[in-house]
Amino acid sequence: MHPSPRRPAAATSNPAMLLLLLCLGWAPPGWGWQRGSSRGAAGLPHNATTPISIMGLMPLSQSEEDQKSKIGRGVLPAVQLAMDQIRNESLLNPYFLDLRLYDTECDNAKGLKAFYDAIKYGPNHLMVFGGVCATVTSIIAESLKGWNLVQLSFAATTPELADKKKYPYFFRTVPSDNAVNPAILKLLKYYQWKRVGTLTQDVQRFSEVRNDLTGVLYGEDIEISDTESFSNDPCTSVKKLKGNDVRIILGQFDEEMAVKVFCCAYDEEMYGSKYQWIIPGWYENLWWESWINSSQCLSKNLLAAMEGYIGVDFEPLSSKMIKTISGRTPQQYEKEYNAKRGDGQSSKFHGYAYDGIWVIAKTLQRAMKYLNATNKHQKIEDFNYTNHKLGKIFLDAMNETNFFGVTGQVVFRNGERMGTIKFTQFQERKEVKVGEYNAVADTLEIINNSIRFQGLEPPKDKTIIQEELRKISLPLYSILSALTILGMIMASAFLFFNIKNRNQKLIKMSSPYMNNLIILGGMLSYASIFLFGLDGSFVSEKTFETLCTVRTWILTVGYTTAFGAMFAKTWRVHAIFKNVKMKKKIIKDQKLLVIVGGMLLIDLCILICWQVVDPLRRTVEKYNMEPDPAGRDISIRPILEHCENTHMTIWLGIVYAYKGLLMLFGCFLAWETRNVSIPALNDSKYIGMSVYNVGIMCIIGAAVSFLTRDQPNVQFCIVALVIIFCSTITLCLVFVPKLITLRTNPDAATQNRRFQFTQNQKKEDSKTSTSVTSVNQASTSRLEGLQSENHRLRMKITELDKDLEEVTMQLQDTPEKTTYIKQNHYQDLNDILSIRNFTDSKDGEKAILKNHLDQNPPAQWGSSDPSRTSKEPIEDINSPEHIQRRLSLQLPILHHAYLPSIGGVDASCASPCVSPSASPRHRHVPPSFRVMVSGL
Repeated sequence: MHPSPRRPAAATSNPAMLLLLLCLGWAPPGWGWQRGSSRGAAGLPHNATTPISIMGLMPLSQSEEDQKSKIGRGVLPAVQLAMDQIRNESLLNPYFLDLRLYDTECDNAKGLKAFYDAIKYGPNHLMVFGGVCATVTSIIAESLKGWNLVQLSFAATTPELADKKKYPYFFRTVPSDNAVNPAILKLLKYYQWKRVGTLTQDVQRFSEVRNDLTGVLYGEDIEISDTESFSNDPCTSVKKLKGNDVRIILGQFDEEMAVKVFCCAYDEEMYGSKYQWIIPGWYENLWWESWINSSQCLSKNLLAAMEGYIGVDFEPLSSKMIKTISGRTPQQYEKEYNAKRGDGQSSKFHGYAYDGIWVIAKTLQRAMKYLNATNKHQKIEDFNYTNHKLGKIFLDAMNETNFFGVTGQVVFRNGERMGTIKFTQFQERKEVKVGEYNAVADTLEIINNSIRFQGLEPPKDKTIIQEELRKISLPLYSILSALTILGMIMASAFLFFNIKNRNQKLIKMSSPYMNNLIILGGMLSYASIFLFGLDGSFVSEKTFETLCTVRTWILTVGYTTAFGAMFAKTWRVHAIFKNVKMKKKIIKDQKLLVIVGGMLLIDLCILICWQVVDPLRRTVEKYNMEPDPAGRDISIRPILEHCENTHMTIWLGIVYAYKGLLMLFGCFLAWETRNVSIPALNDSKYIGMSVYNVGIMCIIGAAVSFLTRDQPNVQFCIVALVIIFCSTITLCLVFVPKLITLRTNPDAATQNRRFQFTQNQKKEDSKTSTSVTSVNQASTSRLEGLQSENHRLRMKITELDKDLEEVTMQLQDTPEKTTYIKQNHYQDLNDILSIRNFTDSKDGEKAILKNHLDQNPPAQWGSSDPSRTSKEPIEDINSPEHIQRRLSLQLPILHHAYLPSIGGVDASCASPCVSPSASPRHRHVPPSFRVMVSGL
């Protein structure tokens, strides 16, 4: 059903509106305005005689609640201004614009009916001006091609209308909602924000903008890290954005949802200096006051979350002080518009409606010129809805539009207005313009010092994670290095002392070569401390990885060298005294060096296999993020360098097992030689103390070091102190007693020659007596000491020989004194047998004598064979002849028994039947000894 275009509409009750309509000449009789009534014929110049009808489609109802109707009513003063100025300039002479308004009421059915009524009952409209509501506009625009009509909208911003395949005859002077996306891209690049997130309300209008934004940002090196949408409750989406560390949020939602979004942002603490919200800027002034009651947060909390957000919207009027196509600046036009509307409704689209009328006029002007140049017989008033040729001319002429209007440069690109986008920021309960984007020039202009961020600088597009190496403190490294240097100086002093006094008896007997190795091992251990303190703050990654291997090798070799030499010395003492029946035992320093070399060879085999199979490499351990102590908008992620490999536990277990066995072996040797009474030889007490201290410190140090692996200063301090303590205590226990003894009483350690060595024999003959072993040292100083004591013993033997001769003379001269001799000189003979040097064993000192007595049982002193007792009287046994014969046999045996122990008789002499003249007093004793200990 198509009603008459002259059917009256409802009368208005708004006096201001009625006055405005009267001034515009739109009030027909009966104080109502007529649908399709002509607007623009009043006040025509005398030469403007032919009207050009333009169909005006927009909501014009008088309802105060209809926001779209307010847009239509608000642009009417601007439209009238433009038409008046065009008439005055005779731009279309002899034609004038005749705008005929049709109320769509923002309803699809009513709007489509109004369009068809205008076509059927109205004049031939050359163009369609208007289109506010998206749904009504899209329906009409889709059918324009069939009527060869070009439509120009001033308020339809829906992105859907940008589809030129579907809407080829549609233009608009207002930028679409998608036009803000290039401006947003420019803003993101300006502040170097490369990571954003989107929060979109589930409405087609906002979804289309979001989809277009995704395409704009694609390929621009800007990441959309999270895309969230919601229908009614945005809190879940806001929480997800925070969980994904989104700092720059691009929102697309209306005012009602905006209140809910910022309430959720306040609850999630997504506001302030670390966050930046970018939302639509077309909200009404004080928009939040209308919806605050529908939310559950306080007004102050909402305002706190809103503070600093940036709104993006098209610029209603250009801010440039440049004359427009009408000869007026945008500011002058605004004054005229405000004066024209009086107290009437204002609309932010009035500038685009004003420029729209000028676009139509300029399009028709170009069409007229084209027709005059090509076909003088055809006029623009010849247009009808079936004239495709004129329709195409109008279409091409509008595409060529390019002038400066009150809204900026008016130019179309595929029917879309390349306009100006403004940026506003919410500052202290009001929006302040902070910049604008010119789409034609593709430039962004930020007003100086207008944008105020909550922090000292713009927010970061993500949590800036600054990796910070947990490094060893330089003062701590310096202090421990100084202690290490002192330890190395002490070790050098011990080395100098050992070399300087290497010919002293005390040092000579303690094996100076082994002492040097102990010092060398200690210095290697000290040197490893310098390497343990070098981390990524001092050296490069490649150098650090090399140091991982070097410091492990140095510490391992140093440990084995020091304790291996110490245990080798102890093993030699143990080897000499573990089997006292051995007549010869020569253990030189070369053999000890071979032992130490063998230990080091095992170390090298383990280390080489470790390096080849599974080498140590630099690994980085990352810890949880921490806030910046300086308060900057960054997070600190501590990292720590380690020297690790794939099977670290296995390799450490092998090394620890080997070192542990070495320590147990040292403890065993120290225990076995604990009773050796020569201080210069026996270090068992000090070895035990060293092993105890080193073991305890290593166990404690390893445990604490493992527990503090995330604290490099503590870990390095513990490791360094353990190495310093172990090395220092070992060197001091080995050398300080020698130094003190050498300074106070250098002969005390060498004068006592007794060896009290007890060992439980596990052989069958456990009761056999130990034989006397002579110890002859190769050192000249020790030989001199032995010769001195040998001389003293010889003097003692000489005195005893005199006593024996006197006893012999008495026995020869007075046989009656046999009983006296037996009773009084038997003890003297026992005293002779008791002469000993290196052993306290009573059985051992009489072993040879016992053998001879066993071979000559009749010669036993004061004893008789039971088989002969009945045959011979007692007085015959004690006769001088028997005594003389027994003494002639016993005295050589006596000499043979004790003289070898003091060097008076060669130990190779096995015959006991030596004449009394072979005593030490009558024969030369060479200074050679068959049983020697070299290099102790």
